[in-house]
Amino acid sequence: MANDIVNVEPDDSLKTWGWISYILHLIVAIGAVLPGAQASVALLLLALLIDFIKRDDAAGTWQATHFSWRIRSVLWAGLLYILTSWLWLLFLVPGWIAWSLISLWFLYRIVKGMIRMNGSRPMEPKDVI
Repeated sequence: MANDIVNVEPDDSLKTWGWISYILHLIVAIGAVLPGAQASVALLLLALLIDFIKRDDAAGTWQATHFSWRIRSVLWAGLLYILTSWLWLLFLVPGWIAWSLISLWFLYRIVKGMIRMNGSRPMEPKDVI
């Protein structure tokens, strides 16, 4: 009995929640990159709330790395926006350049995560920063 293999059904709801979160993040990321297409901060906060709530349910699964990936992406982008916000007060062009680069970086992370989730692959430990 101790050597019996137990098949555990993958929790499809975690993948569904992950996709919902990725799509919300993607809407916000595209809105940040395209002028005039600003998405609501509420969408980002909703996606972040989903990630924080569902992260514990995903513990020990490959999907857990995706929840951490999205949370870290938002926190790092937020920190970088705050650290570079003074550029807007002094110089318009450097502020625009800094925030454009941060937005592109955020979009890259979301798309990369979506590609890996589509392949049912975790974010590699070296990628989870």
